[in-house]
Amino acid sequence: MLAAMPDSAPSPLSAGGTSSRDGGDACPGTLRLHRADDGALARVRIPGGVLSADRADALLAVAGRFGDGELHLTSRGNVQLRGLDAECGGGPAELLGAAGLLPSAAHERARNIVASPLAGLDGSPPVGGWLSELDSLVCGSAAAAALSGRFLFALDSGRGDVDALAADVTLIAEGVDCLLRVGAADEVFRLPAADGPRAALLAAELFLRAARDSGAWRVKDLPDDVRTALVRAVGATAGPVVHRPRPRTAKAPAPGPVTAPDSSTPATTTVIVTAISVGVPLGRLAPAQWRLLTETARRYGNELRLTPWRGIVIPGPFGPPGSSTRSTQPARPAQSGRAAEALDALAAAGLITGPDSPWTGVGACIGHPGCAKSLSDVRAEAGAAVGPVGRLPVYWSGCERRCGHPHGEWIDVVVTPEGHRISHVRGEHRDARAVVRNDPAALASAVSEARA
Repeated sequence: MLAAMPDSAPSPLSAGGTSSRDGGDACPGTLRLHRADDGALARVRIPGGVLSADRADALLAVAGRFGDGELHLTSRGNVQLRGLDAECGGGPAELLGAAGLLPSAAHERARNIVASPLAGLDGSPPVGGWLSELDSLVCGSAAAAALSGRFLFALDSGRGDVDALAADVTLIAEGVDCLLRVGAADEVFRLPAADGPRAALLAAELFLRAARDSGAWRVKDLPDDVRTALVRAVGATAGPVVHRPRPRTAKAPAPGPVTAPDSSTPATTTVIVTAISVGVPLGRLAPAQWRLLTETARRYGNELRLTPWRGIVIPGPFGPPGSSTRSTQPARPAQSGRAAEALDALAAAGLITGPDSPWTGVGACIGHPGCAKSLSDVRAEAGAAVGPVGRLPVYWSGCERRCGHPHGEWIDVVVTPEGHRISHVRGEHRDARAVVRNDPAALASAVSEARA
């Protein structure tokens, strides 16, 4: 049996040996739980966010049997189970392992891979082959078991969405080639697409060697000279250098139908509905919502893709043959009854299915009472302040740690002893807007004004 471990103990399961950094990496997993104020917390890695309906059922079963029954989406497309009994032992890991969600005990926290959720659905190339190969390579590498729970791989279909998430190692699709980025470097390396996953693993293994002396968890934590040397070392094993600055804005899939050109009619501008996309208010899913999502996936394509923006994409196909609008005019979405029916049901369950939802772009950490460090119940405050859809997303944090905050540009609301500090964040730049003290109406007004 795989026993869950307290967050203070280093794992003896690492096939790569115990790193000097392991004792300090308290990032939770399935085998190493985190003690929160609402019970123990398990973080289940879902590489690429891709789940079959059966595995989604297994997650719900574990949440219901051992936790509070809810499933929480993270900013890396993973799932957190909260409210676990501290005495649950290896029960959750045993059930998740039987469902195929824990292929390697030694690597369970190292399987941090985000992928473009619309890859292969919106006309961009699929990255599923990369995903399965990279996950297999990571689990097969003894050295990779020493990667921290913070280290992140990204597989970008060329849209620039997950490339903007500041991963440690990023692969970007570009025709028959791919581009390999290390950290946030503007210089990337071109190589054949088939060589991408192995090159990504090699870059991660080279990082581990570079981090030995500094104890860095991620590429951005390395001293400048060491980081520069790492990029050069990766380049020596990869292809030619290409100047490609990392995108500064990470755009989530828009809620609603996902469309792509109909490849069966190349002579026209027909588009078809290939998937539906929904947002999850504050990333928190009740059992009934999760069941509905799972049933919808099982009905249409048997797959769910959890996004790094706390949403879910369900691939189709949606709409029967002939439901597309065939025209020589500019492409427009197909009128698909099945997609509309599915979205209506999901909207009725409280999920975000269109850009006009007041919850669009609203995020928050777990806050009080789930987290002892939080100074406020920011989820309740975010709900009370929900208003017209803003131009910018907003993220509420109960303390200065700002766990799970987005990337790019957003309105940052942080609870401090002095009040709620509201800032406009653009990459590394932060412009203070206001500090609001103990006035819910003024707080809601200030946040709405900042978002606009």
